[in-house]
Amino acid sequence: MNFKASFAISIDALRSNKMRSILTTLGIIIGVATIIGMMSIIQGLQNFMSKELSVLGSNTFQIQKDPPIQFGRLDERYRNRKDITLNQALAIKERSKLAKSVGAETWNWGQVIRYGENKTNPDVVTLGVTQDFQVANNYFISDGRFISDSDVEYNRPVIVLGLDIVERLFPHSSPIGEYVRLGANKFKVIGVSEKQGALFGQSRDNRVLIPITTFQKIFGSRRSIDITIQVKDADRMEAAIEEVTGILRILRKVPPDRPNDFEIFTSETLIGTFNDMSRGVKIGAIFIAAISLVVGGIGIMNIMLVSVTERTREIGIRKAVGARRLHILWQFLVEAVILGNLGGLIGIIIGVFIGVMAGKLSPLPTAIPIWAVFLGLGFCSIVGIIFGVYPASKAARLDPIDALRYE
Repeated sequence: MNFKASFAISIDALRSNKMRSILTTLGIIIGVATIIGMMSIIQGLQNFMSKELSVLGSNTFQIQKDPPIQFGRLDERYRNRKDITLNQALAIKERSKLAKSVGAETWNWGQVIRYGENKTNPDVVTLGVTQDFQVANNYFISDGRFISDSDVEYNRPVIVLGLDIVERLFPHSSPIGEYVRLGANKFKVIGVSEKQGALFGQSRDNRVLIPITTFQKIFGSRRSIDITIQVKDADRMEAAIEEVTGILRILRKVPPDRPNDFEIFTSETLIGTFNDMSRGVKIGAIFIAAISLVVGGIGIMNIMLVSVTERTREIGIRKAVGARRLHILWQFLVEAVILGNLGGLIGIIIGVFIGVMAGKLSPLPTAIPIWAVFLGLGFCSIVGIIFGVYPASKAARLDPIDALRYE
């Protein structure tokens, strides 16, 4: 018996028990849909995070007191670290031979900016920065000027506004030269930043920038700052990181036998860290899907055993007219594989639908990994073969005389 004939017989057998066939494949459907749906969401999340975390250029790295990506409660070894100070940033700028610019920044959230009777929502982000912040972070100005070294040196009350704030407070006029209030403090507007877009769904245009020394005077200096360093030559990034690490360890008096008490990262390391974390989620999803596939395989084996029992006389008749054991084995094995792949195809459709809807209903881009589709189909075929072998071999071993007598 050739494959075409076995396939036709198997399809007829499954068609005659439609509801039973569909119920049998539920485990397979759930397993494959889980693999493709979860992998699509995770891949979309990885693509989204790769884009969002690429805010640092290829020749830029950043220094922070704490890890840039963290979940749950901060580990005690991080909480006990000393703050990174402005003097340390200035010392790096003075001593580094490979750095093109060394920008310092510190943040405060939830401020209100007022101009006359107009005011913003209490969600404005205030950044205290140095002049090099602009170069290191590609923070360009559309109108006016950026904060200068003299503004930082003399604690001047000057401010650069983000576009969201300009549109709210100055919808029909230029803000340059005007005075706004940040809390109880009066600032002269010296510049407007170019459109920055959003990061993780949060507008980067809902920000104001002031000299870092002025920031420390208003909000206090007992807080750690972040340092962004742009390297002269991107090919010497590793050398620059090693140089700055050595400078900072000396400044912070870190003993030679102790690890760094600060974090240095690039866009690539951030993306790598996130991908490492998502790898565990992928493995977990595949494990859950594998359990569903095993359950579905057991269902296939069970229903195939029932099918062998129901078709005992048919098997006896076929053997009586010359069918060999291999023919019977092949027929039932093909039926089991078809049953598994039927569930797989339905699962693929559901999984792809989940991935597409995740892309439409969230900021995540739609990403259907082709490897997950082939992995699902491969699993289905393997499950069909593994769990179909026993019922098929049982059918093949039936004695034709006993089978013909079976009622």
